[in-house]
Amino acid sequence: MTARTLHDMELSGNCYKVRLFCALLGLDLEIAPVDLMAGAHKESPFIDLNPFGQVPVLEDDGNVLRDSQAILVYLARKYGGESWLPTDPAGMASVVNWLMVAENEIARGPGDARLHDKFGFPIDVENAREKAARILGLIETQLTDNEWLALDRPTIADIACMPYVALGHEGGVTLEAYPAIRAWVGRIKALPGFISMPAL
Repeated sequence: MTARTLHDMELSGNCYKVRLFCALLGLDLEIAPVDLMAGAHKESPFIDLNPFGQVPVLEDDGNVLRDSQAILVYLARKYGGESWLPTDPAGMASVVNWLMVAENEIARGPGDARLHDKFGFPIDVENAREKAARILGLIETQLTDNEWLALDRPTIADIACMPYVALGHEGGVTLEAYPAIRAWVGRIKALPGFISMPAL
């Protein structure tokens, strides 16, 4: 069996995306905790794997991959078939569109608000919450008439976007006003193989 190691921080939503997707795919995953508070991400051996000094990093079959969205793409293409990331141009573009939303609007909105409140990062939290309100409104509109973000089934778009949306309450961003988003989170939690993380 192929050795597959995730260099991980339990409270990181980006690391959780990878743990969750591996669980949904039924893939074995060895967890190698990285103590960010002690600065382990800036030292060898971790910094040798990822000069950017960020988690997650996945080692799989001789490949070393960084960035949660890129890791999701890799896992989907290698192990998930057409279901999680289609190869037809329109379907792929629809999924990738939401991967960019996860990396940008969600990260800078509910993600940054959580970084401020939970981890004490010096971030303009009011600006982050304003960005969160805007993107949550757009996601709510998308999910009002659709069960999933990109296609008519769950894809890595949903896996990429859900964690920091669902963890927003740790940054003062609740989902009380967004029933379609709450229902979508519930659908993801009902997927076979789903695993959770603290505060989710």
